Amino acid sequence: MFQVSVKAAETFSQQVILCDKSSKTTAVILPECGGILYSFSILHNNQSLNIVESYESDADFATCAESKGFRNIKMSPFACRIKNAQYSFEGKEYSIEKFLLNGSAIHGLLYNEPFTVNNTWANEISAGVSLYCEYTGKDKGYPFSFRCEVTYELKAGNTITLSTAVTNTSEKTIPVMDGWHPYFTFGGTVNELLLQFNSDCLVEFDDSLVPTKKLIPYAEFNSAKQLGATFFDNCFTLKDNSKGPACTLTDTVKNLQLEIYPDRSYPYLQIYTPPHRNSIAIENISGAPNAFNNGMGLIILQPETAAQFSTTYKITSPL
Repeated sequence: MFQVSVKAAETFSQQVILCDKSSKTTAVILPECGGILYSFSILHNNQSLNIVESYESDADFATCAESKGFRNIKMSPFACRIKNAQYSFEGKEYSIEKFLLNGSAIHGLLYNEPFTVNNTWANEISAGVSLYCEYTGKDKGYPFSFRCEVTYELKAGNTITLSTAVTNTSEKTIPVMDGWHPYFTFGGTVNELLLQFNSDCLVEFDDSLVPTKKLIPYAEFNSAKQLGATFFDNCFTLKDNSKGPACTLTDTVKNLQLEIYPDRSYPYLQIYTPPHRNSIAIENISGAPNAFNNGMGLIILQPETAAQFSTTYKITSPL
């Protein structure tokens, strides 16, 4: 039996709580904080374990979303970087004004915008919520309008699916890419965890972490391997994952494994290890960084049409 509730808390003005009452698995979504997945928690050794590194309060999110690495945010209408915050589209030049890092625009325009709850449900097989944000072109570097609707669905087996629909509400075609920026943790350093992902190639970056458009064959983590001191701030192409998860993160001590199942709308995987190494960002993205300029996965969306994206996270005990 599943349950959904919408309520305020001492630290957050609005929370949507999805609960599997049988397993005690919960997911908490924060509409006012960019519609982020605040927690994804399971019952482990009779204690609740949240595998998502997040924020402490509304105020913490408002002041530290950027400095804490954009934890768990929705990346739209672009993901990762746009070099020099500039791009050309249909013969016009545009320059993004929102948050810049080392001169590049990063992680989209909606990451700290409030979302509105559109629908909630709970039944025998799942609990879910859909929320949306209407972008009206307020950034001069992206003067187009679109609607971003995000749906979270919690199902049996410690499974949650994140779906996104981006609908072009302007009168012109618009450039679009999409992604998520979750940080995962099992409560300790990531150095001891095993990582595996089904990669075809590494996307070569230049010194500004922007693709050169060269793909380098890569298979180092095609089998599970301990992270150790490995540093990631890289993008990879994914092989077909129809026979299993595209990526797994495993804690052999706790006997817990995160499995990630993106659909074909997310053919790229971006991985980042923050300096504190208490978590790892594993990001499903529809295109490579700087897609507005290099075209790698870029979607050109016609007026009144939508692009759909979906990925699923599942927590298992592999041993």
